[in-house]
Amino acid sequence: MNSYNNESISSLKGADRVRKRPAVIFGSDGIEGCIHCVFEILSNSIDEAREGFGDKIVVTKYQDGTLEVEDFGRGIPVDFNNKENKFNWELLFTELYAGGKYENNDNSNYEYSLGMNGLGLCATQYASEFMEAIINRDGFEYKLEFSKGENIGGLKKTKSKNNFTGTKIKWKPDREVFTEINIDDEIIKSMIKRQAVINSGITFIFNSENSSGFEETKFLYKNGLSDYVEEISENNIMAPIQNFKEETMAQDRDDKPEYKLKINASMAFSQSLNLLEYYHNSSWLEHGGAPEKAVKTAFTAQFDALIKKLNKYNKNESKISFLDIQDCLILVVSSFSSVTSYENQTKKAITNKGIYDAMTEFFKKNLEIYFIENPIDSEKIASQILINKRSREDAEKSRLNLKKKLSSNMDLASRVAKFVDCRTKNIDERELFIVEGDSALGACKQARDPNFQAIIPIRGKILNCLKSDINKILKSEIITDLIKVLGCGAVLRDNKKKLSSFNIENLRWNKIIFCTDADVDGFQIRTLLLTMIYRMTPDLIKNGKVFIAESPLYEINTKNNTYFAYNEPEKEEFLKKIGDEKYTIQRSKGLGENEPDMMNFTTMNPKTRRLIKIMPEEAKKTSKMFDILLGENLEGRKNFITENGYLYAENLDLS
Repeated sequence: MNSYNNESISSLKGADRVRKRPAVIFGSDGIEGCIHCVFEILSNSIDEAREGFGDKIVVTKYQDGTLEVEDFGRGIPVDFNNKENKFNWELLFTELYAGGKYENNDNSNYEYSLGMNGLGLCATQYASEFMEAIINRDGFEYKLEFSKGENIGGLKKTKSKNNFTGTKIKWKPDREVFTEINIDDEIIKSMIKRQAVINSGITFIFNSENSSGFEETKFLYKNGLSDYVEEISENNIMAPIQNFKEETMAQDRDDKPEYKLKINASMAFSQSLNLLEYYHNSSWLEHGGAPEKAVKTAFTAQFDALIKKLNKYNKNESKISFLDIQDCLILVVSSFSSVTSYENQTKKAITNKGIYDAMTEFFKKNLEIYFIENPIDSEKIASQILINKRSREDAEKSRLNLKKKLSSNMDLASRVAKFVDCRTKNIDERELFIVEGDSALGACKQARDPNFQAIIPIRGKILNCLKSDINKILKSEIITDLIKVLGCGAVLRDNKKKLSSFNIENLRWNKIIFCTDADVDGFQIRTLLLTMIYRMTPDLIKNGKVFIAESPLYEINTKNNTYFAYNEPEKEEFLKKIGDEKYTIQRSKGLGENEPDMMNFTTMNPKTRRLIKIMPEEAKKTSKMFDILLGENLEGRKNFITENGYLYAENLDLS
C-alpha cells in the first residue's frame, strides 16, 4: 500500500499545467478542446478588429490539421516590458493569466473584450505540437517558435519589409494532449459565420487546404444581426423585423462599480420558424445565462399583459409560458460589457446580475413601445402565441393519454386480445411475429418455437398513420395493442408538436417480423405496418429491429422432393433442376392454409427461413414513397400512377 505523506503533494508547472489537464482550460481533451483553441486565438483578432484596427481576419486550415489565424490589427506587443521586467512575448505566450484586458472598465485599450482572462493564447501554445507567431508592428517583424510548450530560439526581431501591421498565429494541436485533432471544416465555418454576424462590417475568410489547393469561403454581414435574421426567416414572417439597440450602465451589486453595457437585438415572429441565439462580447452563449433569463422574464410578462389587455384569454384559462412565445420567435441578441462574469473559461454562459436586470428592463421597454406603435401586428402575434399555448396543452393531454394507453405495467397476455407470448425473458432471443388474421395465427402458432417466438394477429388493414391525426390513431385498438406488445411506447407528431413516451430500452423484442400473405392485400398490409413503425417508432428501423418474413410464391413437388421458390427466377431454376421428372406446381396459398411443417421450414425456423431486414439508410427514399403513395401528396400520387401504373395493371382485380 502506497503511503500518503508530506512528500505526496506536488504541483504542475509550466506547460504541464495545460498539457496534463487540458479539459480544465478548454472544457474537453477531445475535439471540443481543439475547437475552443481556435476560438481563443480568433477572439484576440476579433478584439483588435472591433476596436477599429483592421477589418479582415483570415483563418486557414491545412491538410495535416495545422491551423492559422491572421489579422491586420496593431500587432501584439512582444518586446521588453519594463513594468514587468520581462519580454511581453514571455508573458503572453508562456504565462497563464497574463494579458492586456484586465482594466476594460477603466479606459483601457479594449472597451469590450472577448479575450479577457489571459489564458487563451498561452494555453493554446502549451497544448500545441508546435506554434509559430509572426507579428508586424512599430516597423519591425517579430518571429517566435514553440515546440510542445517550450520556446525555441527566443524572439527574432528584424526590420519589417512591409508597411502593414498585424499578427499571424500558426499552430498544430498536439495528439499527446487531445484525443482528436482533425476539426471538421463545417464546424470552423459555423464558428466564423457566427462571428461575422455579431461583428458587422468585418470580413472573415476561411481557407481550407485540399489535394487541389485551397478552397476559400467568405463571410461578411454589413448590417449584422438584421441581415442574419432576414437570412434565417426567408421572408416567412408575420411582421417586419425589429431591431433594438441601447448603451447603458449596469451594476452587479450596490457596493460594486458600474460598468458599460451595450445591447443589440434583432427580432421577428414566424408561424413556422423559431430561433434563439445569445452572444456576449462575441462569444456564443450556448448555455445562455443572464441574457436568456432576461428574455424569458421580459417576453413572458409583456405578452401576458398584452393578451390580457386584448381580452384574448378564455375564462379560467391559464397564462402563457415562454415556450409558447419561443415557438414562433426568431431572436438574436448580442451584448457587450466592459465587465463580464463568464460561467467558465469556455465562455458559454454569463452570470452577471447587472446584465440580467438591464436586459430585462431593455426588452420590457422596447416590447411595450412596439405594441403601441404596431397594434395590428402585435394582436396577430398574440393570437399566434395563444394558438401555440392551446396546441401545447392539447399535446400534453394527448401525451398523458398516450402514456396511459400504452402503459405496460399489466400482463400483456391478459389485456391484448389473441396475443401469444413466448417463454424466454431474454430480450436478445425474443421474436415477435405480426401476422395477418386469425387463420395465420393458428398456422404460425403451430409452426413456431414457443420458447422464443411470440405472435400477435392483426385484423384487416390498419390505419394509414401518415394521414391520420393523433386522436384517430389512439382510438385504433389494433395500433394501440401493437404498441403495447412492443413495450417501448411511441412518438406521435401533430403538426409541430411531438408527443413521446418512446424509450427503446423498454423494447421487449430482438426482432419484429411482419408475416403477411404473398398477394396484393398482404403487401398493402405490410406497407401500412411499415408506415406505422416509420411514424410512431422510427428508432426501431434505425436500430435494425424490423424484418419482413419472405413467403414462397410457389411450392413444387416431385416424387421425392419439395422445393419452395420465392420468385420467378427461382421457380425456373428448380424446374431446370427437376428436368424430365414429373412434378406438380402450386401458387402460394394464404398463410392460414399452409401446413405447420411448411410454415416452420419456409417462414419461422431461423435456420431455413428468409428475412428481409428494413435498413435505416433507405429511410429517406421510403419517406418520399410513403408521402407519395400514402400521404397528403395528391399531385405526386397522381403523377406516380400515370408514370408507373401500367407496371402493376396485371395484378388488378377488375372483375
